[in-house]
Amino acid sequence: MRSRQYGPDLTPPWKKQRPAPEVPAEPDLVVEEVTTGYCGAVIRCEKTAEGPTVTLEDRFGKQRVFPMTPRGFLLEGKVVTLVRPSAASAHPQGPRRTASGSLAVPGARARVARAGRIYVEGRHDAELVERVWGDDLRIEGVVVEYLEGIDDLPAIVRSFSPGPDARLGVLVDHLVPGSKESRIAASVTDANVLIVGHPYIDIWEAVKPSSVGIPAWPSVPHGQDWKTGICRALRWPENTGAAWQRILGSVHSYKDLEPALLGRVEELIDFVTAPPA
Repeated sequence: MRSRQYGPDLTPPWKKQRPAPEVPAEPDLVVEEVTTGYCGAVIRCEKTAEGPTVTLEDRFGKQRVFPMTPRGFLLEGKVVTLVRPSAASAHPQGPRRTASGSLAVPGARARVARAGRIYVEGRHDAELVERVWGDDLRIEGVVVEYLEGIDDLPAIVRSFSPGPDARLGVLVDHLVPGSKESRIAASVTDANVLIVGHPYIDIWEAVKPSSVGIPAWPSVPHGQDWKTGICRALRWPENTGAAWQRILGSVHSYKDLEPALLGRVEELIDFVTAPPA
């Protein structure tokens, strides 16, 4: 009987995976490793005996090394294959910028913490500030603390004892005229305290919808939990913690945030770091 000759690959065409787009692993590119879910910015690529690797750094400064395997990473939610960048892109000309758009200071160490502080209402708010302004705050020695609720603000101000060398900045959610938040903020009259706020119901709305991959933030009926309502309207699982990680993961720089939030945070940093009059 005559033997049949088969090619090396017997996989039916409909079962074969399409090749993923190749993306140069350029410095500061933010990707997610598919098997671990680890998200970070590209720090460097290296050639090893086992093959090329890429080092990622997450928003807490922790670094991990991963092999640059085909279809091994997600970029803006899409599977890609990272490849080594060209020599020119691996060593870009000109100064690097932080996520806030400020000029990065190569090799700079965090400054000893100032007496002044910035309080941010809400854990998600604090995480977003760290993601975009973290590098700047460490250089300036400004510590950001979590404010659980604005009802506690007058007592916190009294306990903090602000002064010209220890200014206090506060970022408040949904600070609009006539609200409870505005009345509490108005009760704090210390010249060494600056209270600013953004107009959004929740800090989620301060992230541009286009960055999250949605056309707009949905309207949530009055009386319904806003975050749960957003998840329902977008047909996301009703897990607000997971939803926030999805939103936060879409923020790579100040370009992903609305101007109404950018201006307020920059104002607080300038206030806290200004030299005494």
